[in-house]
Amino acid sequence: MASILIIDDDESIRSFLKERLMYEGFNVLTAINGKEGMALFNENQVDLVITDIIMPDKDGFETIIELKRICPDIKIIAISGGGRGQPGYYLDTAKCFRAEYTFEKPFKTSDLLEAVNALLKEENTS
Repeated sequence: MASILIIDDDESIRSFLKERLMYEGFNVLTAINGKEGMALFNENQVDLVITDIIMPDKDGFETIIELKRICPDIKIIAISGGGRGQPGYYLDTAKCFRAEYTFEKPFKTSDLLEAVNALLKEENTS
């Protein structure tokens, strides 16, 4: 069973995604920011990371860069509702940092699940 780490400072999004992904049969860990997320990542076997971009303490950009440095093959989905800028800008930048998929909040759960399954299927066929 694949393990997914969700990093988002919005408790409602963390809870919803955790519940939905657990329903789909995944093991799920959650963190409120990149600092906590990296600690969990370093302590656990994780197959996929879903991270918000705009967060306190350690943002999604820093987190993606560190994740890819430590584990170049880790699969990452970046999500953002924007902040001071447009979400598209943040998500385009996340793609430059090698996030495999990006989603603007609010997103369709079915689209996110499709991306999760595609990445984890790719992981299992490698």
